[in-house]
Amino acid sequence: MYILRHIPFLRAVFFYSLTAFGGPQGHLGMMLKTFVNKRRDITEQELIEYNSFCQMLPGASSTQTLTLIGYKRGGVILASITLIIWLLPACIVMGAFSFLLTLYPSKNLTTGLLKFIEPMAIGFLIYAAVKTFTISIKNFITQIIMLISMIISFWLFKAPWVFPLLIIVGGFATNLSDKRIPKKEEVKPKQIRWTNIWLFVLIFALAGIFSELARKQEWEHRKAFHLFENFYRFGSIVFGGSDVLLPLMLDQYVARPQSERVIEKNPNTIKIERSDLLTGYGVVRAIPGPVFSVATFTGGMALKDKGYFMQLVGCIIGTIAIFLPSALLILFFFPVWQYLKKYVVVYRSLEGINAVVVGVMWAGALYLLRGMPINNFSLDLLMSFIVILTTFLILWLTKIHAPLIVLGCLLLGWIF
Repeated sequence: MYILRHIPFLRAVFFYSLTAFGGPQGHLGMMLKTFVNKRRDITEQELIEYNSFCQMLPGASSTQTLTLIGYKRGGVILASITLIIWLLPACIVMGAFSFLLTLYPSKNLTTGLLKFIEPMAIGFLIYAAVKTFTISIKNFITQIIMLISMIISFWLFKAPWVFPLLIIVGGFATNLSDKRIPKKEEVKPKQIRWTNIWLFVLIFALAGIFSELARKQEWEHRKAFHLFENFYRFGSIVFGGSDVLLPLMLDQYVARPQSERVIEKNPNTIKIERSDLLTGYGVVRAIPGPVFSVATFTGGMALKDKGYFMQLVGCIIGTIAIFLPSALLILFFFPVWQYLKKYVVVYRSLEGINAVVVGVMWAGALYLLRGMPINNFSLDLLMSFIVILTTFLILWLTKIHAPLIVLGCLLLGWIF
């Protein structure tokens, strides 16, 4: 009876999941139209507050915002069902695409129909970096933080500790001055239940422990444990959405496996072709739903050498591990937000964190551009640069939807 009462809402979520193109920015506009103006599930002020809160947490912000709408209507149970309905369509499509690339290896696809998807993905990332720059970089200190973050991230791209360290330093740096945000009145202390934070930390720790045990003891399915640890970690530290997730995946599955230290320590580490990751990142932009569903595709590609069953397991692991931190943070810690939002230190930290995110995104774009075979000039290379520039200009100057850009690149690959 409880679920029957919410069927109209869940039906709206399902149709929303089939039409929500455009990433987090487009998602917010569609939420406003569907759940505020049309259905009146929440008010416009509540939606903006939810979105602001989600921007302060790691993970998929649009997914977290939609989950909070379900939480507001029916508590944890409805929020969980809302989350599942929202994820399934996109994750099923991206999981199926990983099987498609297994049947038709990317070396064949990228020389034909999909060969311009990779440069298109670079264009998307550059656009996201420029767009975020115009929103987040508004004063001298954020300019400095962004520049330093970009240089350090590019220089130490293979070091997994770089991004979380930069996040901490960036948040601290913008709290050294009170000129930009006025101080608020003193907030009275409030008792907080920390049990759920320990649950979040416990899963994080257990994922790392089992991953290391699997490596040292050479468990048969050790890559599955590595995969869960990787994506749970990504979901726990990714501020800035999928455009920051991409550089982390490139680091973990493309750059690090080529490191001599990693080869010596863990020769069986997960390796994924750079072109496969970028192809998946490009395709996920063409479908509705959360862009974080690229983790479903990546999980499948990570275990494809173990057979179709383990590839399916990889898709499931990638999906659960990337979205689980977001769900834990939202469903358990949103009540704390009503207390924490009174502290101006949160807003000052967010200013520095956003500047770091922009720097990391620029470092990721430079890393991708560096990987292009500039020394071997060809018509395809020239066309790739044209696709990068054209993708950026279309996104910046027009309102053409991402799926049409993807279809145009597919058509271009078929023609050339």
